[in-house]
Amino acid sequence: MGRLIFHIDVNSAYLSWEAVYRLQHGEQVDLREIPSVVGGDEASRHGIVLTKSIPAKKYNIKTGETLFNARVKCPELVIVPPRYWLYMQSSAAMYEILQGYTPQIQRFSIDESFLDFSNMEHLYPDYLELANTIRERIKNELGFTVNIGISNNKLLAKVASDLKKPDRIHTLFPQEIKEKMWPLPVEDLFMVGRASTEKLNRLNIFTIGDLANYDINILKSRLKSYGTMIWNYANGIENSEVRKSNYIEMKGMGNSTTIAFDVEDRETAHKVLLSLCETIGMRLRDSHNSCRVISVSIRGSDLISYSHQRRLDVATDSTRKITEAVWSLFDSAWKGNKIRHLGVHVTELGSNDFYQSYLLDDFNYEKDRAVNEAIDKIRLKYGSRAIMRSCFLNSGLSSMCGGVGEEGYPLMTSML
Repeated sequence: MGRLIFHIDVNSAYLSWEAVYRLQHGEQVDLREIPSVVGGDEASRHGIVLTKSIPAKKYNIKTGETLFNARVKCPELVIVPPRYWLYMQSSAAMYEILQGYTPQIQRFSIDESFLDFSNMEHLYPDYLELANTIRERIKNELGFTVNIGISNNKLLAKVASDLKKPDRIHTLFPQEIKEKMWPLPVEDLFMVGRASTEKLNRLNIFTIGDLANYDINILKSRLKSYGTMIWNYANGIENSEVRKSNYIEMKGMGNSTTIAFDVEDRETAHKVLLSLCETIGMRLRDSHNSCRVISVSIRGSDLISYSHQRRLDVATDSTRKITEAVWSLFDSAWKGNKIRHLGVHVTELGSNDFYQSYLLDDFNYEKDRAVNEAIDKIRLKYGSRAIMRSCFLNSGLSSMCGGVGEEGYPLMTSML
């Protein structure tokens, strides 16, 4: 076969992992078999839909819409809040299984991985049998299902894994592009979003095949280098390597929450921001990343939003350092209005293998890292509320401590 790439994608990852966890702990109802979503606090009805079950799709519930709208469509909808520590455990368990088949693995996101089996025909003479073995092992040992896409590059393997769900294996080799990929809507192509779809539709491009057969010179003149890139993708042209990595590569990560009451004082806002920073710090450390740019977003009860950001002198994965920067940003940005939504976002990520200190810096990085590592281990093993800061006790915010915000989920890397 020469070059051979698998793309493994967990079906409705957050919901599947939550469903398996609940079944393992005695619950009788499988969330995957009823209209259900992961997306926020069921009691307060705040937040957005992060992922949905297949039965929920029958009600036209869409990822990204508000929980309020989802409830209007389906009054009996079951809503469960996200649990990042559970997602990390489930992702790590799948990764451990995948490592038994090839050392060349790229974790594309928390629920997706690329596996390179190029020139391994002597070990795996039948790639479909191999894919089925991996799929069945994950289902039998971990309790959730995956789709596996197979091709000779990452782009086509990813498109293949999306063809029909759940629990399926699909191939999409170059000779299959015309039959399997070209009839798909153009918005199904990787890197084609809603705004791009509208522009392409105005050019009478509605399917991937329309794009693949369009005059590339016109695309260049209208869309510049982006036009060339998506034209190549539509024709199955993509040559990036499966980058072996022990951590998830991403451009940034964010965490935000819609608060069930109006926040009117600085102290309460700081506590909410601290809870968000704790999750981001843990996620940075777990992915072996540190951040250089930090931003804070604020939305008032009047639905007016604004934000502020800062570039740090030294990249960090320290919860304390991130929190100090976030508090300072909030204090300089807040206009004194009532707050209903707060968010924290970090970018310019890089390896956290070492840290850079400077002469006048008296911060004890070694002690801080040891404390963070101990807290992370406890929360990953026993749950996000196994250990919490004393400032959250009797504050009315203890449910947020160490947990993930309603919209706090890892950001997808933007490039294969």
